[in-house]
Amino acid sequence: MNQGIYSLLHEGTVIPAHPLALDRDLMLNEERQRALTRYYMASGAGGVAVGVHTTQFEIRDPAFNLLEPVLRLAAEEIDKAGPERPFIKVAGISGPVDAALKDAELARKYGYHLGLLSTGGLAELSEKALIERAKAVADIIPLFGFYLQPAVGGRRLSYDFWREFASIPNVHAIKVAAFNRYQTIDVVRAVCDSGRSGEIALYTGNDDNIIIDLLTPYRFVVNGKVTEKRFTGGLLGHWAVWTGKAVQYLAEVKQCIGNAYADVDRLLTLNTIVTDMNAAIFDAANAYKGSIAGVHEVLRRQGLMEGIWCLSPQEKLSPGQLEEIDRICRAYPEHMDDAFVRAFLQRNNLTRP
Repeated sequence: MNQGIYSLLHEGTVIPAHPLALDRDLMLNEERQRALTRYYMASGAGGVAVGVHTTQFEIRDPAFNLLEPVLRLAAEEIDKAGPERPFIKVAGISGPVDAALKDAELARKYGYHLGLLSTGGLAELSEKALIERAKAVADIIPLFGFYLQPAVGGRRLSYDFWREFASIPNVHAIKVAAFNRYQTIDVVRAVCDSGRSGEIALYTGNDDNIIIDLLTPYRFVVNGKVTEKRFTGGLLGHWAVWTGKAVQYLAEVKQCIGNAYADVDRLLTLNTIVTDMNAAIFDAANAYKGSIAGVHEVLRRQGLMEGIWCLSPQEKLSPGQLEEIDRICRAYPEHMDDAFVRAFLQRNNLTRP
């Protein structure tokens, strides 16, 4: 990992989880897939995460075999942009050890800087086995750990697990879907206690409390001294839409912290608005069943995607979700980047569907 990427990761940036653009025949729409990557770069994001939940885990199914194409297309668009500024490429890595190692090799082939290591679907593995898996993957690619907490379908991982995980030398970041504060403190305290606090960046994956996660300092006494740790950025499916606004809001959070929390009341109000918007697109009312389709629907309305088609027939808008998206679009137009997207589409000769 070069110094520019390393510095950006630790300064904290916006990393959208990259969606999958399909046509109505469920074939990869390469033009729109490439355009999405360019949109994230143009919006001021600092990276993208490809092959993650928002990209649809079904891309690994042999019936579709889309993992390599989506990794390749994103990498090509990023590399084409040249070295004007660092841009972090994160590849999703999942499955048992053999599958995870194949994902890691593929990510390395296309120049990805970090692998976001999921523990999904591995409930039968002990924490010790998960650590051994992480070490094996870390031998291939730098790791971005991922704590998907039980509140959103993951599993409980102990303080001891995260203390050992943070001690793996090639771990450089951890994303926490921080819906449970107790379990979040486990991770942050473990990182501080590991002695590698300055070497591991923390990113929020907590869609229901994004702004407050970014504002909150965590302080622990380690070896007699106070150690402070923060979430410096986010790796979020929510930031796959209205990305330019996410970049603006992260900058405002950093400015607020730098100014001793001046104007924090406005950001606390903004947190409630962002959470309300997230509830609609992520389908919180129906246990997040329509989260991917909700992201697609926003991008479809803006003209970045041609439809909301997903590889799995179960991935669709829930009853009432469309009306909720209508509501937030009426209520919060100033928190959307529609004008920017219109200009982007025009510059890229893309017609609205």
